[in-house]
Amino acid sequence: MSKRVLIVDDEPNIVISLEFLMKREGFEVSVAHDGAEALESIRAERPDLVVLDVMMPKLNGFEVCQAVRADPERAATLIVMLTAKGREAEMNKGLSLGADAYIAKPFSTRDLVARIKSLLGQGA
Repeated sequence: MSKRVLIVDDEPNIVISLEFLMKREGFEVSVAHDGAEALESIRAERPDLVVLDVMMPKLNGFEVCQAVRADPERAATLIVMLTAKGREAEMNKGLSLGADAYIAKPFSTRDLVARIKSLLGQGA
C-alpha cells in the first residue's frame, strides 16, 4: 500500500510541483492550502507524512505542527516543514515543536524526496 502524503502550502506553483513529484514517486497525495484546511485533512485522511509550509493564512505551520503533536491520535504523523524562513531560530522552533525535518526554500527536489523516503522507511 502506498504511503499518503499531505502537501500544505498556499503557493500554487509549489503545490503543483510537489504534487507532481510525490505522485511520480508513488505516493498517494492530497493538498491543503492553509493551516485550518491542513488540520481538517490530517484528522480526516490520516496522512503518513505532511509537507508543511510555515507562512500560511489562518494557521501558520508552527501552529499546525503544535496542534498535531498535541493530538494523541495524530501525534505520530511525520512532519517535514518546508519554508522560506531558513534562519536557525526558525529551524530550531520548528524542530522543538516536533517537526521531523525542516527544509529551507529554495530546496533540491532530489534531497526532499530522499528525506521523505528516509522518514517513511523507504530508503532513497
